[in-house]
Amino acid sequence: MSTTVSNGNGTDVVSLLKKNKPPALKKLASWKDENEFDGTGNTKTPRTSTTPGHENCTFHHDLELDHKPPTREALLPDMTDSYKMLLSALGENPERQGLLKTPERAAKAMLFFTKGYDQTLKDVLNDAVFDEDHDEMVVVKDIEMFSMCEHHLVPFYGKVSIGYLPKNKILGLSKLARIVEMFSRRLQVQERLTKQIAVAVTQAIQPAGVAVIIEGVHMCMVMRGVQKINSKTVTSTMLGVFRDDSKTREEFLNLVQSK
Repeated sequence: MSTTVSNGNGTDVVSLLKKNKPPALKKLASWKDENEFDGTGNTKTPRTSTTPGHENCTFHHDLELDHKPPTREALLPDMTDSYKMLLSALGENPERQGLLKTPERAAKAMLFFTKGYDQTLKDVLNDAVFDEDHDEMVVVKDIEMFSMCEHHLVPFYGKVSIGYLPKNKILGLSKLARIVEMFSRRLQVQERLTKQIAVAVTQAIQPAGVAVIIEGVHMCMVMRGVQKINSKTVTSTMLGVFRDDSKTREEFLNLVQSK
């Protein structure tokens, strides 16, 4: 007895998969292969930029992962093959004219969407930290943000507002936007993104306090699941005086909400 699986337009998906199966993917060495783990899932021997053989690895600067593969562009051929396999699994023919270059385009797009993994805080700041006797609040609001949900690999986007209270040092204003860009161009959840931005500003200039608010729209809620197109998610992180002093926090919130 034979079974035919169709994709709804008369195409035999099983036959299509057999006919258009892409080359087998090579097994890639992963950061898990190179690390020992204890019972809690943490690495016993975390790799750093000073570990022999890892001096040129650009991925030791992420706040959360100890080690990832070296040059990401080197993964492009395997990522392209993976997208070919995905198209075949969907019942499509990756060899038809409209899809011939789609796997490579999609792989390059994913590298761009996650280019923040290639950046460090030092790279982003580029020495734009200045000594200044200024102790009044600095606020940059409505910074556009685009990121990728790590749960569904679909976009979420919105606006970020950052405030800080200087303590003898200020940051070039564009660098706040670049910090947002660095962390948002990674696989993210909005809650973690909010905290990472606040911690990065703190590390950069050691202010008296930092406040970050993000208002985001998540396509994983709009396009799938509950499909609530008007829903927005608001997250905040308050550090230093913004957490401890209600008047300082209220001043920041008033400035952010003003038109």
